[in-house]
Amino acid sequence: MKIIVVSDTHMPKKSKVLPERFLEELGDADAIIHAGDWQTIDLYEKLKDYAPVYGVYGNVDGEEVRRRFPYKKQLNWKGYVIGIVHGHGAKKTTEKRALETFEENPVDILIYGHSHIPVLRYFKKTLLFNPGSLTDKRRLPVYSFGKLTLSEEGIHAEHIFFHSYEN
Repeated sequence: MKIIVVSDTHMPKKSKVLPERFLEELGDADAIIHAGDWQTIDLYEKLKDYAPVYGVYGNVDGEEVRRRFPYKKQLNWKGYVIGIVHGHGAKKTTEKRALETFEENPVDILIYGHSHIPVLRYFKKTLLFNPGSLTDKRRLPVYSFGKLTLSEEGIHAEHIFFHSYEN
C-alpha cells in the first residue's frame, strides 16, 4: 500500500499549483494523508481525484476544512495503526504535543505537521513522520512531502525532497 503524506500546504496562499514532483507520485497512490493546514477545501477537491484522502485540520484551517476533517484521526491499515494530528497548540514542542495526543491509544506510525520540518525517526516503538511542507519550506533549503509504504514485510517511510516547482 503506497500512501502519499503531506502537511502545511497553505494553498492557495503559498502556492496555487501542485508541484510536478508531487503529482508524479500521486499517479499510483493508494491513499493520501494530509496532516493539516490545508488553508482551504479546494486542495481536498483536487487530491480526491487521485486517491482516497484522509486528514485532519490545522491551526490555519477555516470552518469548511474543520467541518470535513477532525482534530485527530486514527486509521488501521495492513495491520498497522496510524495516528494523524497537526500538532499545533500551546507550550511544549510540536512533536511532544503530537505524541501526547495518542498517549492513551498508542499508534505504530504518528503523522504530524505544523513545524514544516521533515522528521523521520522512532520514539520508543512509534515511527514519527512529519512530511515537512510541499509549498512553504521556510528556512529549509528544500520543499518536501512523504511516501509511506505498508506491506507484510514492514513499514517503509521516506521523504521526497525537491528544490523548485519546475520539472
